[in-house]
Amino acid sequence: MQRLVTAELDLELGSSVDLIFQITAAQQVPMVSESLTFTQGDRVYTPTEIVDQSGSRLHRLTGEAGRIEVRYEATVEGQAATSRTSDLEAITYLRPSRYCQSDEVFQQARRQFKGLHGHDLIAAVSEFVSSSTTYTPGLSKGTDSAVTTLMTGQGVCRDYAHVVIALLRAMDMPARYSACYAPGLRPMDFHAVAEAYHDGAWYVIDATRLANRRSLVRIATGRDAADSAFLSYHGGYVGLKRLRVNAWVVPDEPPLDGFEPLSLPEEDPAADDHLELVQIS
Repeated sequence: MQRLVTAELDLELGSSVDLIFQITAAQQVPMVSESLTFTQGDRVYTPTEIVDQSGSRLHRLTGEAGRIEVRYEATVEGQAATSRTSDLEAITYLRPSRYCQSDEVFQQARRQFKGLHGHDLIAAVSEFVSSSTTYTPGLSKGTDSAVTTLMTGQGVCRDYAHVVIALLRAMDMPARYSACYAPGLRPMDFHAVAEAYHDGAWYVIDATRLANRRSLVRIATGRDAADSAFLSYHGGYVGLKRLRVNAWVVPDEPPLDGFEPLSLPEEDPAADDHLELVQIS
C-alpha cells in the first residue's frame, strides 16, 4: 500500500527563535521519496536532524524574524520495520507522565477492568474511551490531561489517546503515544493514537474511530503529547498563520477520466474492525 503525506506550515516569527519540528515520517518508515524545505523569502534554511531512541525525527533550526514557510511531502510504500522493545523502554511506558497520570486513575481502572488482560483489556479500554468521550474540536485545551478528559468527557484525538494510555498503564500494560498521518481522517489534521505493548509487539488503539489504523504513517512516538508536538520553540514569539495537512492512499490504478476516484477501504474508518490487533505500518 502506497500513501502520500503532506504538511504545510506558515509561521510568523517575532524575533530570532529556536524552532523544533516533528512533521516528517519516522526513521523506520519505508519511503519512496521525501522532500522537506524551510524558506523565508529567498533564504533557505538547512535544519539539523536529530533522531530519538524511538526513531522520531526532529528538525531544528534558528529562524529569524519574519514569515517562514515549511513544506513537507513524502511517498510511503509498504510496512515499517519493527524494532525490538528494550526492558527499559517498556518500563518507561509503564510510568505516569505529564498528560497520562496512571497513578491518579489507578483505582478507577482497577475497578472497571478487573480481571482483564491482554487482548481483552485492550479491547475493553478502547471501547470504553470511544463510547464515553465526545469528539469536540476547539473545546479542549493543549494542557488538558487524561484526568481532565475523564471528568469532562470531551476532547480531540490527543485527549482520547491520553485516556487510553493512562488506563492501560494503570492496569500494568505498557502504553505509548504516537503522532501520525492518517489517510481518510475527517477533519484532516495531524492525528494521535495510543499503542499498547502486548505479547512482544505494539498494537495501535484509535478510540476516536476516525481513521483506519492500517493506513497510518508514524511521525513521532513518546510518553504523551509532550514528546510528540509537531512544533516547539524557545526564545521568542511564533504565530502559526497557516497549517494544512493531507494524507491519502494512492490507488493501484488511476481513476478513469471524468470519474471521481473511489474511496479506498484502507482510508475508510468504518472498514477497520477495532477488535483486531493492528500495528502501525
